[in-house]
Amino acid sequence: MKIMVVGGGGREHAIIKKLKKSPKADKIYALPGNGGIAADAECVNIGAKDIEAIADFAVKNKIDFAVVAPDDPLVLGAVDLLEKAGIPCFGPRKNAAIIEGSKIFSKNLMKKYGIPTASYEVFTEMNEALEYLKDAPIPTVIKADGLALGKGVVIATTREEATDAVRSMMEDRQFGDSGSRIVIEEFLTGPEVSVLAFTDGKTVIPMVSSMDHKRARDNDEGLNTGGMGTIAPNPYYTADVAERCMKEIFLPTINAMNAEERTFKGCLYFGLMLTENGPKVIEYNCRFGDPETQVVLPLLESDLLDIMIACSNGTLSDTEVRFSSGAACCVIMASEGYPRKYASGFEITVGDDCEAEVYIAGAKLSDGKLLSAGGRVLGVTATADDLKGAIDKAYANVVKVGFENAYYRHDIGKRALAAFSDK
Repeated sequence: MKIMVVGGGGREHAIIKKLKKSPKADKIYALPGNGGIAADAECVNIGAKDIEAIADFAVKNKIDFAVVAPDDPLVLGAVDLLEKAGIPCFGPRKNAAIIEGSKIFSKNLMKKYGIPTASYEVFTEMNEALEYLKDAPIPTVIKADGLALGKGVVIATTREEATDAVRSMMEDRQFGDSGSRIVIEEFLTGPEVSVLAFTDGKTVIPMVSSMDHKRARDNDEGLNTGGMGTIAPNPYYTADVAERCMKEIFLPTINAMNAEERTFKGCLYFGLMLTENGPKVIEYNCRFGDPETQVVLPLLESDLLDIMIACSNGTLSDTEVRFSSGAACCVIMASEGYPRKYASGFEITVGDDCEAEVYIAGAKLSDGKLLSAGGRVLGVTATADDLKGAIDKAYANVVKVGFENAYYRHDIGKRALAAFSDK
């Protein structure tokens, strides 16, 4: 089969490396891919948001199956265009991708169908939002309605921070039209859990749970990032919690989308907070999370392509989805200065003795050399029988990968190990 994967980051590299293991995958294209992905797929210089060009390429090259990985093309309707052209796809159609494309839609959906989430208010006028904040409980959470590269959420610990966040979104248009409408919601506390789930719109099969590390520096200090590392499984996500989430969140969400005639097929990401009142939804994503994908897929033992095809054609209940009972740890190596200003263009070296998977997120090829070309440059992922073994192995291999101005956190998985030892 000829496979096309839309996207060009670490998530897409992890997806492609796993798809390559399928005996059905004869040829894989990445649109646009990156310098590191080029070692595992043929990269085509078409941007992920250029959905018309993506569909044209798929038709001209007789693509047998497409995987649309990032949020932007999904929300823009890439799957709709591809399916109209006769290309089977993994990923939700535009009317289902709105579950991530609009925070207001997802919050109203949860309210309507009784899916547990934080209490909230919606605002389309800045002055009304500022008036509400005068008496709102602090801390509070301010969210831009639309997509904002994962940066459209502010946890305000003072009234001044909350006011500044509203003004930057609605007056200064920090996120363009995405911030023209906002959600102000209750601040929840408790362990956070990420759960990715395969679904064909009827059956829901959760993947291994994971724990992200968003802050740039050790001890959860520094600025928020797109993720500096992940571990799987998440120790807080016990069998009892998993059962409750399936009953109260996962199946009700799929049923709610069906009731709204927005059947969701693909990967649905549940960002959860385990509060003292039970698990609640912080956010939905309409696709694989990054860097969560870099620890979840290495633990998948079944054929990813078979699963993706089953999600597309509605046969997931008849398809094997099996994960290892082991653990995984991913350490992100970033450019010093990220998530603010940073320098790029430094050669990336991977030692011959590296015994971990290296997923390239931001790199380009130049004269046969792989050069850094982004804030988050790569992820080093190791698997083992238990979490401590996976963490130790990941860090033992991080030192075998290098580029000038690289930095990484030294405590990925520390909280998770402490949680395991508390049990």
